[in-house]
Amino acid sequence: MGYIDGFVLPVPRIHLGEYKRVAEKVAEIWKEYGALGYFEYVGEDLKLEGTRSFIEVVDLKEDEVIVFGWVLFPSKETRELANKQVPNDPRMAALVAPLTDPERLIFDAGRMVYGGFQPLVQSNRNEVG
Repeated sequence: MGYIDGFVLPVPRIHLGEYKRVAEKVAEIWKEYGALGYFEYVGEDLKLEGTRSFIEVVDLKEDEVIVFGWVLFPSKETRELANKQVPNDPRMAALVAPLTDPERLIFDAGRMVYGGFQPLVQSNRNEVG
């Protein structure tokens, strides 16, 4: 059935290329620690009348884009173990350390929305009929 960690965050448009470069390396590290897949997408169509948008949730600025992502794990146990191991991986420290410098900040983690999710409904096209 699996388990996912999901997240939404604002990224300054000017830093999107650098963010992508870092995220590609981070994805490989997560997979080494048990993730089955790592996915990130840039927001494009973010408003639906009558609903609250990601734009409001992260207080998106005019020069930013929304990144929506998730990490897929085979189980919550694998996810919990990975969440303990990944932050201690020296490659993560090297990737994240420069980002703490306000001059080089490529995203504001304080405005990130995050959570772990268990399956409720899973339906793939190849499973239907």
